[in-house]
Amino acid sequence: MEAYCVKCKQKREMKNPTQVTMKNGKKAVTGACSACGTKMFKIGG
Repeated sequence: MEAYCVKCKQKREMKNPTQVTMKNGKKAVTGACSACGTKMFKIGG
């Protein structure tokens, strides 16, 4: 899955994507940047 990395300032492939549910019930995906290892978060899907 691809998401925006705030450290690299571009879209990168997400490493170890894990689907989570936020407090308001919406689904999100969290993981790590494949280049720098920074946490990534993508709302939806």
